[in-house]
Amino acid sequence: MSRAAERLKLLISHLDRSPAAIRGAPTSAQTLTYSSHPQRLRYSLDTDLLTPEQRLFYEENGFILIKNLVSEEDIDKFRKEFERICRQEVKVPGLVVMRDVAIVKSEFVPDQRAVSKLQDFQEDPELFRYCTLPQILKYVECFTGPNIMAMHTMLINKPPDAGKKTSRHPMHQDLHYFPFRPVDRIVCSWTAMEKVNRQNGCLVVLPGTHKGTLQEHDYPEWEGGVNKMYHGVRDYDPQHPRVHLEMEKGDTVFFHPLLIHGSGMNQTQGFRKAISCHYASGDCYYIDVKGTTQENIEKEVKEIAARKYAVDGEITFKDTWAFRGRLVQGERVSL
Repeated sequence: MSRAAERLKLLISHLDRSPAAIRGAPTSAQTLTYSSHPQRLRYSLDTDLLTPEQRLFYEENGFILIKNLVSEEDIDKFRKEFERICRQEVKVPGLVVMRDVAIVKSEFVPDQRAVSKLQDFQEDPELFRYCTLPQILKYVECFTGPNIMAMHTMLINKPPDAGKKTSRHPMHQDLHYFPFRPVDRIVCSWTAMEKVNRQNGCLVVLPGTHKGTLQEHDYPEWEGGVNKMYHGVRDYDPQHPRVHLEMEKGDTVFFHPLLIHGSGMNQTQGFRKAISCHYASGDCYYIDVKGTTQENIEKEVKEIAARKYAVDGEITFKDTWAFRGRLVQGERVSL
């Protein structure tokens, strides 16, 4: 038995340990590689980039954190473009500018303090450059294969909590929003634009929940209100061990769309920024969500799209995604 095979066997034997013992940052961008290939696993593809340890960690936990993947120079450029958009110096077609529900009720401030999130920035060349970074795509390919579509883009500007706990994001599964499959060929990249910790509302993940099924989602009944489109899992085990993903500027986490995750309140006076993109294989295909737990999000998305684009007639859930999707590598096959 080769040294790599022995190491793989040892790693598999360790996967029975409690998720509570899992560290949030198991790997870095600079990792050792091995001469022999890992066994065929469900959740990742063999591209010779991920080590056996990395593939097995993702297999068991549904996420992997890569340290220092995006340069400080790039992040600073993304931040400057975000600020330009907030000052309304640039107009981006199709961009959705969101404000925290607690901020909406206060006096409007025309700068980044009024914005909690940008969605659908695919028409902004500078921000969309994040989705095409070679160092990001080489990891994405480990999960999607060579044909890669950028499907959903976000820049999150989590505001200081206004005392209503509305800066929280309920625990959810991203697949709830996606009418395409197969699920294992979808992945999110989420990059910290500054130091992210428990104080300013880092991501919280429930390791291993990607092995389950898509759960029913709806708006949680929070006293201070809930932000638009912030659906949460109706029923999950609150005792499930959780990991708080504390990250440095430029660190990037890749995670499975069934992984249950959310984020806590921002208890600081600053804004916690991150930029992310959901990718899918160009070979993925659309499904009809009628009769499934996704009917509620389909209805809400279609209503928003009809108002946003002032289009007469029927807009399908598929249409809203086909419009946003952009090919970033390989061929656009089905999406």
